[in-house]
Amino acid sequence: MVKLLYNALRTPDGTVLNSRSRHDYNTYEDTNGKTYMIDGGLDYVRCSAHGDEEHLCVWSDDSHDVIREHVEWGTYGKDGDQALKYVKIKDMTTDHLEACVRTQKASIMFDVFVTELDYRAS
Repeated sequence: MVKLLYNALRTPDGTVLNSRSRHDYNTYEDTNGKTYMIDGGLDYVRCSAHGDEEHLCVWSDDSHDVIREHVEWGTYGKDGDQALKYVKIKDMTTDHLEACVRTQKASIMFDVFVTELDYRAS
């Protein structure tokens, strides 16, 4: 079954809107005066459709090169005491990826972590 891994769009002025969780509804008024929106996180894609936006969604059947460039993982740091930040898969440390493989077996991202480790090993 193909899974949504990154839910985003780019407006004509280059602004990227993304939705990280089910009801993470984001809007933006572009310099062209149109309002763009995205919603659904990794559960569904709901977005504006003016026809001039670029859809940036990444799916589990996309190439790993595409996945690692766009897909992000939220982290509170090694000890869980830092502010939440999102890190692209390609920018995660190997130690972090290995920790995610050990602790995130039920995550939609589990296969991405494993594939990234294999990618780095080859």
